[in-house]
Amino acid sequence: MPTLKELEKILEEYKNPEKAKVLQGFFKTGKGQYGEGDIFFGIIVPDQRKIAKDFIELSLNDIKILLNSKIHEKRLIALFILIDKYKKSDREKNYDKKEQIFNFYIDNLKNVNNWDLVDLSAPNIIGEYLKDNKRDILYFLAKSDNIWKRRVAILSTFYFIKNNDFSDSLKIAKILLLDKHDLIQKAVGWMLREIGKRNLLVEENFLKNNYKKMPRTMLRYSIERFEEDKRKRYLTGKV
Repeated sequence: MPTLKELEKILEEYKNPEKAKVLQGFFKTGKGQYGEGDIFFGIIVPDQRKIAKDFIELSLNDIKILLNSKIHEKRLIALFILIDKYKKSDREKNYDKKEQIFNFYIDNLKNVNNWDLVDLSAPNIIGEYLKDNKRDILYFLAKSDNIWKRRVAILSTFYFIKNNDFSDSLKIAKILLLDKHDLIQKAVGWMLREIGKRNLLVEENFLKNNYKKMPRTMLRYSIERFEEDKRKRYLTGKV
């Protein structure tokens, strides 16, 4: 069975200092920035996915060690392993295992602390699990002081959106409507745009009631796919 020590050795072989330097800037790791203190090895995401698949049998204790790391790729690989474990449990209809992974994810949410970590994992674990369960936790997270928990709340609903279930996405979008952080504004706008891809009427009903109040970034993201004339009407407040 693959071990954590073997995974650590493989990561050393994949290190790319030049790529790491680029990623440090891209993910805003400087002092006072949202990713402050995050450290990168410079490993591309497809390689991280590949490594994760080879270590699907890693224990939850070992995954927790990876999640506690300051190394960004270790945390993302841990999440990829967790997603693969969750999907395997779903295929095997092992609902107890799915619940265990969901609870483990929630318990370690403090380490899902950059936008890519949230976006790649929340819909696949929280969203999928909550499709048949009470969704109260999303509203609790949406009201958190922590930016990543708020982003988890709205991104988890991406799973529902893909299944044409928009209600919770719209309710959480309303909670986050005046959020001051651009990463939340972008996330909410993105989810509204995804709703519009599937049901434009639903998106526009929400926008017509709220577009004059929402931050410009959120609005721009939500109307990105609209025709130029319609976009201009929303941007100038003439809808």
